[in-house]
Amino acid sequence: MRRAFALRMTIAIVLLAGARAEAQDPPPPIPRVVVDLRGSFPKFPSNSELADSRGLDLVELPGVGLGIDAGVHLSVLKWKAITFGLGGLVTVGRARSSGLNVENQPIRRVVTERFTSLTPQLSFNFGTGDGWSYISGGIGRSTWSVVPEGGLLQPVDEEALRTINYGGGARWFIKRHVAFTFDVRFHDRDPGPPHEGGPGSPRTRFIIIGAGMSVK
Repeated sequence: MRRAFALRMTIAIVLLAGARAEAQDPPPPIPRVVVDLRGSFPKFPSNSELADSRGLDLVELPGVGLGIDAGVHLSVLKWKAITFGLGGLVTVGRARSSGLNVENQPIRRVVTERFTSLTPQLSFNFGTGDGWSYISGGIGRSTWSVVPEGGLLQPVDEEALRTINYGGGARWFIKRHVAFTFDVRFHDRDPGPPHEGGPGSPRTRFIIIGAGMSVK
């Protein structure tokens, strides 16, 4: 009797669980609009071509800095497992040299670098409204200044050059409308023309890693 009762209870629990599973709603689609805000770590290039183009020593270039990414993305079309999106991305980064070289010896000048980019985006998204991954890219323009302390902006620091950015990341919704987001992005910037008889900015690749929140 006890075994028969236990068997009946087990069957009832399995059937109830199956009914609940069938009654559950399917996962939501990727939302129509998403806004991203991320803190970032831009890796500013450090090479002799850049130093020569600005009349600096290689050891004076800062390297890794801090920044912010902000973007808006609109889902426009779903085809099979892919949701296509359009949007825009603003990237701002800054780095400042510490005043010491790797041997903790003072350098001649403290240098500040700033990078600003505005780029339209085409994205390919994979997943559901609860969380999804993406790859995206676009072509826009960027400015990049490299200025020693006490110095003035030069024309080379203010020119807006074509910049191709591409990368990928993911969004995981921890609340109904708020997600954690992570992004790795490359910004390939065209070389600049010579200025006042000196070399222009070299062709450059910025690597930017960011994390923050998304809101739908």
